[in-house]
Amino acid sequence: MTCISINDEAALGIPGKRVVQPGDLVNIDVSAELDGYFADTGASIPVPPVAPLTQRLCDCTHAALDRAIASAHAGQPLYVIGKAVEKEAKRGNFHIVRDLGGHGVGRSLHESPRSVPNYYEPRLNAVLTEGMVLTIEPFLSTRATHTIQGKDGWTLRTPNSLVAQYEHTIVITREKPVLVTAV
Repeated sequence: MTCISINDEAALGIPGKRVVQPGDLVNIDVSAELDGYFADTGASIPVPPVAPLTQRLCDCTHAALDRAIASAHAGQPLYVIGKAVEKEAKRGNFHIVRDLGGHGVGRSLHESPRSVPNYYEPRLNAVLTEGMVLTIEPFLSTRATHTIQGKDGWTLRTPNSLVAQYEHTIVITREKPVLVTAV
């Protein structure tokens, strides 16, 4: 499955007859299955000419993904992921889209944990265990903290806010996670 979201669309954009314009921020989110196992990945791609704010948003979101991945290893509580994303978002002066985040993945596209928030939630103290497979996918925006469903009944968008997202599927280990969707 492939979703293509543009500018204020945060997720689940439906590819169609839209024409991408110079200056747009395009997110491509791809889910795939091989031999009964699923993986999920995504990236935001700014279309030249790229506005400085758009570039900063993309850089900060990508840094948030990297920081979150670096924090995710066996023995740590689940909330370290959101804490890492939140720290990077604050550093860049961007907002976290709080109703979107990562999830467990494996034999189906969405498994336990059902939610891997991109913000610090101390009650999510379940421990990351070796072999756990999940996605980390920060969604940062210029203004919005939540999405609304688009008129198509599927696309999630924000009111007047650019959104960037980067995502990897990872396998938790005792040390550095294995990036399943690394190129």
